[in-house]
Amino acid sequence: MSVIVTGSIATDYIMKYPGHFREHILIEQTGKLTVSFLVEEKQMSRGGVAPNICYTMALLGEKPKLMGTVGQDFGDYRAWLELQGIDTSLVIAYEGEFTATFTVITDLDQNQIAGFHSGAMQRGKELTYRGLDKGEVDYVIISPHDPEGMVRNCAECRELGIRFIFDPSQQLARLSGPQVLEAMDGAFGLTVNDYELEVLKSKTGLDEAGILDRVGLLVVTCGADGAMFISKDRRVQVPIAPAREIVDPTGVGDAFRGGLLVGLLRGYPWEVTGRIGALAATYCLESQGTMNHRYTLPEFVARYRETFGDAPELEELLKIKD
Repeated sequence: MSVIVTGSIATDYIMKYPGHFREHILIEQTGKLTVSFLVEEKQMSRGGVAPNICYTMALLGEKPKLMGTVGQDFGDYRAWLELQGIDTSLVIAYEGEFTATFTVITDLDQNQIAGFHSGAMQRGKELTYRGLDKGEVDYVIISPHDPEGMVRNCAECRELGIRFIFDPSQQLARLSGPQVLEAMDGAFGLTVNDYELEVLKSKTGLDEAGILDRVGLLVVTCGADGAMFISKDRRVQVPIAPAREIVDPTGVGDAFRGGLLVGLLRGYPWEVTGRIGALAATYCLESQGTMNHRYTLPEFVARYRETFGDAPELEELLKIKD
């Protein structure tokens, strides 16, 4: 069984502002917005949506295949990912380009202001699944990278008969309504947060029923309210896993998607799959950066049982690496 995770690969610069953005942004003056924040912490770390998803999958015992475009500076990052158990053979490095950069400032309310320089990510439209043995691919998740490339990725999956999940996330801002409609058509799944769902509805003119005419499964993360798994004939509410300490929300949604993919790949019930995603997200929330947390499978299963109670699938989860 295998999963291809397609998406951005980046270097993250994560900063903390020891105050509240709302105290410095006047709604009535947003047409003339000029603000500056003196941050007290700054951390550089490896990031990007696709590696973040892969990292959680690797912690949970799988060996996902990472697909994306990077620059000539990717050598050390590639070596590190391989050490984590992530297959980087589908990552393309371009000479004369630099790997994408993500910069984010988080305030005391966990609000974020972020910027992204695409760098080599803009070559994402050159990514292709042609030539791969589609019989060895169980799922492809198409996460944010070059917008045109994301739409092409989805079209290729449809053409080749590969089961895919469309995860537009931050790139909803750059994707047009017609592009979103084209990308999601025939998808096995669509993953968004509750705010992104409303943006998607606004851009496409679809309601929930219209979305489910195009995708088989809609997964909506709702912050402190947990997550929803929705199909035409079923709806499952999944709770959060309470955090022992809230440190940094960056990458939490990606960690959830990593857990989601492990559950789907193993054929677990939505209730268990969602709880695996929720706990994976909480581990990320409790650490600075997107891939600085660690846990063993026995530690993960023990905390799952402590948080949600037992499930028969947990014994199988413990055997993934066996």
